[in-house]
Amino acid sequence: HPLQAFADLITIEEYKRTERPKVVLTWAPHPRALPQAVPNSFADFMNEADVDFVITHPQGYELDPKFVRGAKVEYDQKKAFEGADFIYAKNWACPGVTCPEDYGKILSKDMSWTVDTEHMSWTNNAFFMHCLPVRRNMIVTDDVIEAPTSLVIPEAANREISATVVLKRMLQNL
Repeated sequence: HPLQAFADLITIEEYKRTERPKVVLTWAPHPRALPQAVPNSFADFMNEADVDFVITHPQGYELDPKFVRGAKVEYDQKKAFEGADFIYAKNWACPGVTCPEDYGKILSKDMSWTVDTEHMSWTNNAFFMHCLPVRRNMIVTDDVIEAPTSLVIPEAANREISATVVLKRMLQNL
């Protein structure tokens, strides 16, 4: 999902309050095992951006190393959230690359990973991000996604901008 990741980067650039913000990609529970397309693309873009990028998830949910690259991986979600400027929540299943025996399985439904106001209190008054649609009160609680610091609507609007920029560039190169 490179267009989503591009929209996410645009959103971060629009809302960042520091030159090099701390951006955290956090795993969150979901009733289904979702693919890694969005988190992989997001990690790929964040590793190229001028951000302090951290990935947090339960052990066993490692992303493909070619997308993680130099990002810090922290299994303690509270430590990962400390001082964060942006929290991006997404579910993903175990990939075949790092755990082929568990490929596509739901290894955890640990609701303590749901992003709620307590989690957000560990941050630097962080903005919340998610690519939508979202499982409310599973991935994120209503009070977080509806807070003034939630960027899900501007983030969704930036999908149009990211697609327009890419299409324009493609057409210019014909």
